[in-house]
Amino acid sequence: MTIPFILNGEDVVAQCSVDKRLVDILRDNFKLSGTRADCRSGICGACSVIFNGRIVPACLIPAFKVKGSEVITIEGFMQTIEYQDIVTGFHQSGWSPCQFCNTSVILGIEALLSQNLRPEPEYIQIAFSDIQCRCIDPHQLLFTIKTISGIRQRRIYGRSI
Repeated sequence: MTIPFILNGEDVVAQCSVDKRLVDILRDNFKLSGTRADCRSGICGACSVIFNGRIVPACLIPAFKVKGSEVITIEGFMQTIEYQDIVTGFHQSGWSPCQFCNTSVILGIEALLSQNLRPEPEYIQIAFSDIQCRCIDPHQLLFTIKTISGIRQRRIYGRSI
């Protein structure tokens, strides 16, 4: 099967079997190891990617759904100024996710803030309720996201809104 799509801002084509999942296409065809295939059931978040603007587990996306889509992996996202906002926010807040959940947390923060630079605490809790990791303290996560939001607002608007 031939699958043209946009990967980290570049037009690419993958050749693979129809039963392959996006996580395997990324790892096997493009050697992107930041998208890990840990649980293969969509629960752990280690294979999170931004797929057509939404954060999704790549282990649940079949090859045929990838055709014509836009995929951003953690490797691609790390090349953006938005990633730098998140890293700065982690440093300023004194918290960062562990190596197990960092991909899902980082891409989750980006997906959240790209839709709303001032998300309500309840919305943040809902958005991150699927990430089950011992390192996540809900209050610290909320504080960190508010810190990152302020950094991004100052970068975009010159001040917090």
